[in-house]
Amino acid sequence: MLFETPLKKAILIKRYKRFLADVILEDGTETTIYCANTGAMTGCAEPGDSVFYSTSNNKKRKYQYTWEFTFTQAGDWICVNTAKANALVSEAIEQQKIPELLDYQHCKAEVKYGEENSRIDFLLTDDHKANCYVEVKSCTLLDERNQIGDGYFPDAVTTRGQKHLRELIEMKQQGHRSILLFAVLHSGIKRVQAADFIDKKYAVLFEQAKEAGVEVICYFPDLSNVVNPLA
Repeated sequence: MLFETPLKKAILIKRYKRFLADVILEDGTETTIYCANTGAMTGCAEPGDSVFYSTSNNKKRKYQYTWEFTFTQAGDWICVNTAKANALVSEAIEQQKIPELLDYQHCKAEVKYGEENSRIDFLLTDDHKANCYVEVKSCTLLDERNQIGDGYFPDAVTTRGQKHLRELIEMKQQGHRSILLFAVLHSGIKRVQAADFIDKKYAVLFEQAKEAGVEVICYFPDLSNVVNPLA
């Protein structure tokens, strides 16, 4: 995954108003950067963490810098820009890095589908196979209350995520292949499960989806090699 300009490093002061964060740049000055993440970002935005930000060449933007990665004080890499999840998965599909998604002739992104006016992240098609609907969710919530490496989704109540599970169930019932793909964007996470302690309705739908035949797979990109943040 490439950026227009090399990422630069800063130290996090605080994240606030969901989309903003105050940081200390390497020259010691303080500034505000944009945070492209609507979630709770639990454990991903601790004061003192190292953050890596990209620089936009768009002069019309109010905030020139965008927070892309966190390197935590515990030594974990986290991609906090949730928009990058689909880019990472798209690259992985193209490079055939996800065994469950090999050998499809075509891959289209953001295709309208379902009865709830949704867009599937990726629609894989082949003349000799059933259509494959792939919904991507980024997972960054590490919660080791039960076991080391446990990751959970979602990190906040998500009616949108609930809708997507219903749509995937519908596609499976229509004879298509349906996949919920967790892009694991936290290097400390080794497995992913539904966060019933955050969104019980999502967790119930998650189990219903699995029972209906929706496949659940995880993709673990090597975040330290996705981009060289120290360039």
